Amino acid sequence: MEFLSTTLYFLITIGVLVFVHELGHFLAAVACGMRADVFALGMGNRLFGWNRITGFTFGRLPETIDLGDHTDYRVAAFPIGGYVKIAGMVDESLDTESAGSEPQPWEYRAKPVWKRMIVITAGVIMNIVLAVGIFWGINYVQGESSMQTTGIGMVVKDSPAEKAGLLAGDRILSVNGRTMDHWDAIQSAVYFDFIGQDITMAVLRGGAERTLSISRNDIPEIGESTFGIVPDHTEAVIVEVIGGRPAEAAGLLPGDVILSINGEKVVNQEQVIRIIRAHPGTEVSLLIGREGSMRTVPVTPSAEGLIGVSVTARYTGPVTVVRYGLFESFPKGVQQTVTATSLFAHSIWQLVAGKAEFSKSVGGPVKIAQMATRSAESGVVSFLAFMALLSISLAVMNILPFPALDGGHFIVLLYELIARKPLPHTVQIRIQQAGMAILLTFMLFVLYNDIFG
Repeated sequence: MEFLSTTLYFLITIGVLVFVHELGHFLAAVACGMRADVFALGMGNRLFGWNRITGFTFGRLPETIDLGDHTDYRVAAFPIGGYVKIAGMVDESLDTESAGSEPQPWEYRAKPVWKRMIVITAGVIMNIVLAVGIFWGINYVQGESSMQTTGIGMVVKDSPAEKAGLLAGDRILSVNGRTMDHWDAIQSAVYFDFIGQDITMAVLRGGAERTLSISRNDIPEIGESTFGIVPDHTEAVIVEVIGGRPAEAAGLLPGDVILSINGEKVVNQEQVIRIIRAHPGTEVSLLIGREGSMRTVPVTPSAEGLIGVSVTARYTGPVTVVRYGLFESFPKGVQQTVTATSLFAHSIWQLVAGKAEFSKSVGGPVKIAQMATRSAESGVVSFLAFMALLSISLAVMNILPFPALDGGHFIVLLYELIARKPLPHTVQIRIQQAGMAILLTFMLFVLYNDIFG
């Protein structure tokens, strides 16, 4: 059942993002007077579809059929990806049908360079528009909440924060001269607002102000690991107990709060995982808070250092929610999209510059499916926010100047604009073939890393 739900969330996520991306190409092509022969969800052979000539049909279309100006809207066999086949365009289909003929007025290759540039970038633009729309809706429906504390409740052992000298009980006053008045502002300052810059943090400790300097190289990319500070008023809560594992046998329940393990206070999942894994096959003592009372529960982790629980950090302190009107929400959505886009672009630059580990920074279908499932289980808003971030990631990746990607097509058009002549059709085919080969190899590596990394 878990596999089916994970697969479903993955297909929904990828299906929506690919549909929006290809819809951008399709609408731009039609608006620029080009024929779009096929609009497909999925890859491979046609399962079923509809067009104005044959109506709704199953299976492949007859090879002799001429759709003219009409498009065949279809669902293909493999529910991953999708594509738009634009007449006269050298794309991932590597179609050489038009290579030896004169360009026709309705074909991609017959249109001015600027129109072709619009078509190429339209998919990326639509992914960005989708992200703005989702963030706009989230801000309008639920507003913007912020944890009203700047106090550090715990510093993760061996984390960048600990190495920088931060201590539990410190109150963060400012980051790079910007006053901090809530925890969300601190997270934004550390991870987003000063990308590429070192951090100077002013903290209040024992009634005295201290200044700490943190190198940007010591701050991990978000999602890779944590900076290592947890706000006060935070507790480690069990959200799932897996059947047949030590935690269930010990009587642990969802909703239990883990206060300490072997006498060491814990407030988040990282601490719980670290301590449990350090005691494989050895009994540990958990102090549990349940319905207003405390109890000690002995649990013996498996040989792998697991007890079979899923834990999350829950903030219990004061929270302020700011509500926005319909029009006020829009600039907030744009701002969040710009911030996320900058973060993804910076992450790619870190990879190119060799400052980030490739295997830890890139995720494929398995990782996407896992993240989609976790976000969906956290609620509709969380799932939509994840989809918005993935849409931005897809846009940033697609605009990279690499053959077989939209950015590669754009570079070819840029060459034509500067040289005032197109690349020979055969050269374009070779570029696409090389790009597809490299891209497929990359995808196989990412899939391998997902499964075995």
